[in-house]
Amino acid sequence: MGEAQEVTVGEIRLAYQVNGACGAAPMLLLHALGEQASSWAPVTGRFAERYRVFALDMRGHGNSDWPGSYSFQLMRDDVIAAIERLALHRVILIGHSMGGGVAYLVAIARPDLLGRLVVEDVPPPYPRDRPIPERPDGLLDFDWPVVQAIVSQVNKGDSETWDSLATITAPTLVIGGGPQSHIPQDRLKEVADRIPACDLVTIPAGHNVHSARPMEFANTVLAWLAG
Repeated sequence: MGEAQEVTVGEIRLAYQVNGACGAAPMLLLHALGEQASSWAPVTGRFAERYRVFALDMRGHGNSDWPGSYSFQLMRDDVIAAIERLALHRVILIGHSMGGGVAYLVAIARPDLLGRLVVEDVPPPYPRDRPIPERPDGLLDFDWPVVQAIVSQVNKGDSETWDSLATITAPTLVIGGGPQSHIPQDRLKEVADRIPACDLVTIPAGHNVHSARPMEFANTVLAWLAG
């Protein structure tokens, strides 16, 4: 599970887990909606053989603060502030689903912070009509309003971010989940075509590639980083 730590950015306390040798190149993992740092457990150990791996609980999730205000942009600002507070340089930023949406925004806003960008099975938001689910019964390990906020924002789309993909300077790897994923894979091809230095790889495992095929996912990422 790694060593549990926390960092305060503005008025928000963000929890994270860290694995790997001190002094190794930094890698920062951003989870999907409704998940948390531990969702990266299937691949964290493999990555930590080579990198200092930071897995973040984003606002409204896990052990981080649940402030009640949520958006991709607020999470982007949290991630940027956390990278700066932790004094990380040339970060390898990996995001899954919602975390991938945040990762695009970080790469656009602060190219100076990143060394490489990896996005798992998500394009920036595009207009769609996904119903906002009803809250399940019982205790949750994330703040339910984050679901309402993020799903609503995804449904509206984000043409500005699509237009800004061409400004991403970090070498980028997009990993698609193939036909089993609910994400239209042609959208990932559009992303790869827009980002100047971008490779697109498909691992036909559905939306949760890193948990469905952890070794294949980790080996694909590590081989690309070593290339």
